[in-house]
Amino acid sequence: MKQNRRHFLQTSAAAAGLPLGAQTARRIAANDKIRFATIGIGGMGTADTESALATGGAELAAVCDVYEGRLTRAKERWGKNLFTTRDYREVLARKDIDAVIVATPDHWHSRVTADAMRSGKDVYCEKPMVQLWTDGKEVVETERQTGRILQVGSQRVSSIVYAKAKELFQSGSIGQLNLIEAWWDRNSAIGAWQYSIPPDASPATVDWDRFLGRAPKHPFDPVRLFRWRNYRDYGTGVAGDLFVHLFSGMHYITGAAGPTRVYATGGLRHWKDGRDVPDVVVGLFDYPQTAAHPEFTLMLRVNFVDGAGGSEAFRFVGSEGVMTVRDGVTVEREPRETEPGYRVDTFSKPMREKFVEEYLKQYPKRAVTADSLRPRGFERYSAPPGYSDHREHHRIFQEAVRSRKPVVEDGAFGLRAAGPALAANLSYFEKRLVEWDPSAMAVKG
Repeated sequence: MKQNRRHFLQTSAAAAGLPLGAQTARRIAANDKIRFATIGIGGMGTADTESALATGGAELAAVCDVYEGRLTRAKERWGKNLFTTRDYREVLARKDIDAVIVATPDHWHSRVTADAMRSGKDVYCEKPMVQLWTDGKEVVETERQTGRILQVGSQRVSSIVYAKAKELFQSGSIGQLNLIEAWWDRNSAIGAWQYSIPPDASPATVDWDRFLGRAPKHPFDPVRLFRWRNYRDYGTGVAGDLFVHLFSGMHYITGAAGPTRVYATGGLRHWKDGRDVPDVVVGLFDYPQTAAHPEFTLMLRVNFVDGAGGSEAFRFVGSEGVMTVRDGVTVEREPRETEPGYRVDTFSKPMREKFVEEYLKQYPKRAVTADSLRPRGFERYSAPPGYSDHREHHRIFQEAVRSRKPVVEDGAFGLRAAGPALAANLSYFEKRLVEWDPSAMAVKG
C-alpha cells in the first residue's frame, strides 16, 4: 500500500516497523569486512561508495535512492544482486548492515543520521551534517546516547596535507595568527550545480513525496530534485556546500571551536536559472582568543563566476609568516626589520638633523655583513602522487567502526562547522550581523 506523505513523516523514526534501537550491532573482527549501505546514490553518494570500497576493508550491501534510475545504475556498477530500495528504513531494518553512508539532499541528513544510529548503525554523513543548525543538538545527543560512530564527510580533516599544516601552525611557524583567508571559486555549469537531468525523470520513476520529506509541498519538478542544491527548501547554498569544508579544515588546523560574530553578503550574479540562493558570497567571522589560538578574523569567499577558472586555498597570516594550504602546504617568511626606520624629508633641516642624531643614538649603524642579512624562509610540503584524502577519510571511519575509538570529525565537530556556515546564510538572507555561541553551538537571541 502506498504511504501518504504525512504517514511517511510520522513513521520516519521507525525502520520498516521495527523500533529504532531494537537491533544489536554486529561485532566486527579486525579482519572482517564492514558491510555498509549508501543512502542517496547521486554524485557524492557514488564517490563516497567508491572511496569506501577502495580501502579494501568494506563491502556494499545495499543502496537506497528515490530515483529508480540510480538504483538501476547501482546494479550495473556493483552487481545485479545488490539490494536496492527507495525506502531507507528498509536498509536500517537489516541486521547484516554495520554502517551507512548518508548522502541524501541536505534536508534529510539529520533525520536519516539519527534514525540510523538509533537502529544500531554507524554513520558516515555527508557535509553539512544538518540543514538547520537547530537540528544539530538531536544528532549530537543521539550519537552520545547510542554510542555509535558518527563521522561527517569533510575529508580535509583526515588529510596528511592538513595534518602537516596543523603541525606547522601549532609549532609557531607563522608566529601569532591574526587573519585567515579562504576561498573556493568555480566557473562551470556543473560546478554551479546545473546537474544533468535524466530524460525519464517522472512521477513514475521518482518517489517525489519521499524526496520532499519535511520540505514544503510542491508539484513534481525534476529540476528541483536533481538540482536540489539551488533551493533553500532542500539545500544550504554555497555556505552549506563549500564554506563548511573551509570551516572544517580551518577548525582542524587551528583547534578553533567557532566564531562569535558572523556577517555575509553577496548576490545572484550570473546563474539566474530559477534558483533562490546566491552564486557569490563573502563571509566575515570573528574568532575570540582561546587556549588554542589568539583572536583572529576569518574571511571566506565562494564565487561561481570566477573568469579565471576558479581555485581553492587557505592563507593563514601570522606575525612571522604566511602559510598557504592548497594541494600542499607552503610557508613563506619575511621578518620585519629590527629597526623602525625613519622618513624625515618633510622636516626642516634642523629638525631632520636632530631627529637623525637621536635615532642613531638609539639604533647605531651596524656594518653590513652576510650575517646581518634579513633571514627569509620558504618551505613546501606536498602529498605523494595518487594520494586521496577522500579515501583516507573513509579508511579512518572504517577503522573507528572496528575499534570503537572516537573520530575527530564527530557530531560536535560537524555542528561546529555547519553552524557558522548556516549562520552565514541567516546573515545573508536577513541582511544583518549574526551572533553565534561556539560553546552552545547555537545562534544567540
